[in-house]
Amino acid sequence: MANGSARGTASQKSRGGKKIQPIERGDWPPRVVMRRASGLRTLEAALIRSGLGPVAGVDEAGRGPSAGPLVVAACLLAPKAYTSLSGLDDSKRLTEAAREELFPIIKRVALAWKVIVIPAWEIDSIGIHVANIEGMRRAVAGLDPTPGYVLTDGFRVPGLPVPSLPVIGGDATAACIAAASVLAKVTRDRMMVQLDEQFPGYGFAGHKGYNTPEHTEALRRLGITSEHRRSWRNVRETGRVATDTAYAG
Repeated sequence: MANGSARGTASQKSRGGKKIQPIERGDWPPRVVMRRASGLRTLEAALIRSGLGPVAGVDEAGRGPSAGPLVVAACLLAPKAYTSLSGLDDSKRLTEAAREELFPIIKRVALAWKVIVIPAWEIDSIGIHVANIEGMRRAVAGLDPTPGYVLTDGFRVPGLPVPSLPVIGGDATAACIAAASVLAKVTRDRMMVQLDEQFPGYGFAGHKGYNTPEHTEALRRLGITSEHRRSWRNVRETGRVATDTAYAG
């Protein structure tokens, strides 16, 4: 198969008297040899060797729950591998204690990090997918220094100021995404514990706003709070707002 340069040259030749524009490579990185690196650093190391670093990762927590905010985090790690981050992994695979232990370490050793909180009312206003995209844009824009490349977990994020690449299962593949995953998850979990104190009876500290039987029963019994996503079907079908002002917000 011809390389990118050869394709570009061939595409500029005239065909039937019309000049053909070169094929755009878009945001995809150049081809590099993938060498085995320590832990989750293989992909990032390849990008850095190609001159595309520093590399930032972006991930979110709270996409599925019907209550509470969506939290998006971006994290820019140094090229070196830190021993203190040897236990880093997809936040969903880590215990709560492990995430809490990694949380301050990530913030301390990262070149830059940013956490964005998108409340329930904004999710209802623009939709969860748009909120996710917008949160990732805001998080990356808040990084200083600016990354040379961004890895996103699972899907492409248009409108980023630098080249980016979606990585399926990225929080279990790239250290920078895993670090962002931990930042987002711990931040949101702590917020849900606080909401459990503000709205007792819903069990937010336990299920974090997911549609568990406990949460569903509380919705029917107590009604919808200001922290519920009213565009969610199960919330909408509850049919009533909490009458107690302490719950309604």
